[in-house]
Amino acid sequence: MSRPALGLIPPADYRDMITDIVMPAAPEGLDAVQMLMCGGCANEYAYKIAFMHHQAKKRGTQPATDEEMESCLWNQSPGSPNLSILSFVGGFHGRTTASLSCCHAKPAHKLDFPTLPWPHAPFPQLKYPLSDHVQENVAEETRCLKEVERLIEEKAEEGQTVAGVVIEPIQGEGGDNWASPSFFKQLQAICKKRDILFMVDEVQTGVAITGKMWAFEHWGLDEAPDAVIFAKKMISAGFFYKSNLIPHEAFRVFNTWMGDPHKLVILKAVLETIREDKLIENMAVQGQALQSGLLDLQSKYSDVIKNVRGVGSLVAFDGSDPGTRDNIIKLMSNRGVLTAGCGKETVRLRPATILEGSHVEIFLAALDDILGEISPSVKVGEAQAN
Repeated sequence: MSRPALGLIPPADYRDMITDIVMPAAPEGLDAVQMLMCGGCANEYAYKIAFMHHQAKKRGTQPATDEEMESCLWNQSPGSPNLSILSFVGGFHGRTTASLSCCHAKPAHKLDFPTLPWPHAPFPQLKYPLSDHVQENVAEETRCLKEVERLIEEKAEEGQTVAGVVIEPIQGEGGDNWASPSFFKQLQAICKKRDILFMVDEVQTGVAITGKMWAFEHWGLDEAPDAVIFAKKMISAGFFYKSNLIPHEAFRVFNTWMGDPHKLVILKAVLETIREDKLIENMAVQGQALQSGLLDLQSKYSDVIKNVRGVGSLVAFDGSDPGTRDNIIKLMSNRGVLTAGCGKETVRLRPATILEGSHVEIFLAALDDILGEISPSVKVGEAQAN
């Protein structure tokens, strides 16, 4: 039989493509992958893995009972158990029902939609520059971690078991909020102590932009997360996870497509280019230049921008207020430079991995110009000079 045309790839060939193309990008320690269609459903199915894992531990070697099989059809216990995923305020994980239940960034995402009553903990709100606020930031992260444990215990008392925790390495929609490696290490330890799956949503942060293939690699964890969810720059979508979490029964994680084979052809070219052109290293170099330049502008225009932060080229800064942030985005767009807003007053940068030093210079020069236009201190200085 000749090799089928693209779009008619049989399951065996598709499995080979996943093995040869997708798995080489897997984080160390994650030896299984589940392909899906988008970031939202990748999150959704990762949560299902957490639920199935919890129930499998509970049943042991016994199969599901007839009562469980029947009651689940009517959304009733015991077949539909009272389980949850804990997420974080400011997080965004997709627009399907379970993933939307873990979103706490913008009302527009959730208005009018019934969602699940799952717990959400505060995400650290750090003060910048980090080096000047070490004690305050440690206290803030400790506060958030204590709240995670409190919520897990509170939900257990109410009869709802937290089966998994999902978190973004850097919250995007919520305002490019950042936390220290120590915070994530301690969060993983809480999950491990309680046998809760620790899931990292890298839909936005994964694939080179932070100067690592995966943003969580900056944390120095003793072991990989239980699952790492991907989409966007991976062209395809899904999640890497530990093979001991694969459900024993067939069709527990399943849909019509189970991913999109033709996208893996594109992904192959993307990953080869990243490797051959050393684009991960490029993101680290250009990110350093971006942040250095932004810090200089922050010193120059401290009345307009603040809180420069980021990892690699995933960089952000805040306007002095929401209106100033919106004005910066508009004026930069008028100069042909596209930026985006997130949170209440944040400008976030999402450059392509082919970003070059000349592009960084163009961006910083344009930003310098428009900050000079809107800075009150510059206007005062010009008036005094005249």
